[in-house]
Amino acid sequence: MFSFSKFFLASSLEEAYTELLKNKKNIILGGTSYLRMGNTPWNTGIDLSNLNLNYISETEEFINIGAMTTFRQLETNILLKDFFGDIFNVALRDIIGVQFRSNVTVGATVFSKYGFSDLIPVLLSLDAKVKLFNGGILSLEDFLNEQNIRKDILVEILIPKKYCKTSFQCVRKSKTDYSIINLAICNFNNKITIAVGSRPGKAMLAKKTMAILNLSENIEKEIVNAMKHIGDEIPLDSNMRGSKSYRELLLSALLRKGIQEVLN
Repeated sequence: MFSFSKFFLASSLEEAYTELLKNKKNIILGGTSYLRMGNTPWNTGIDLSNLNLNYISETEEFINIGAMTTFRQLETNILLKDFFGDIFNVALRDIIGVQFRSNVTVGATVFSKYGFSDLIPVLLSLDAKVKLFNGGILSLEDFLNEQNIRKDILVEILIPKKYCKTSFQCVRKSKTDYSIINLAICNFNNKITIAVGSRPGKAMLAKKTMAILNLSENIEKEIVNAMKHIGDEIPLDSNMRGSKSYRELLLSALLRKGIQEVLN
């Protein structure tokens, strides 16, 4: 169980950021669902729950998701379903239980760059961006590729508005467990985007495999070729949930299934 010696209920993002910088052991609190799995003693826990960051809304260009929005809200939101199909529901509905998903927040999951995340590959496949209080807006891919954890606050996720066909594929040992490997695919006007997660490292885009499919005049005929390349392109490894060789077998099979879904 994690602990903190002081609690700070922020009344503004500026106030939260100032408090965050005061001590390297100060931490922004999301739903704290994953923090509870560790034993780290923190100095000050900074709570953002009074800052109205719990929302899913739209502007002319983007779907905006506030940092304190929960997995359960993503799973059941009509706006996300209208633009992106069932991908959020399919990716999140089997994670533990409703009570847990009503507590886990988008901001804490994305900012922590969890390798086991089922959400991050979905956002990556949809070309999402992150908005940081101090760091501004940058692509989720660039944010994930940063080696160090920033001293910053994730304010919201921005997803470009586009009506697309999507697919989320994964294999779990049991229905409510985390994925052994997962795969999110987006087809927007016959441009395919593929993100692979639970490798078990951080999620990443399969760019070479995407190029094979997107440069083809007949994507369906290139599926077998893409299945051969994705295992060479995406670094996989072993952990308690599955071996590297098992993940290699799963990845190519899930790719075929996912591509066929977004083409139909």
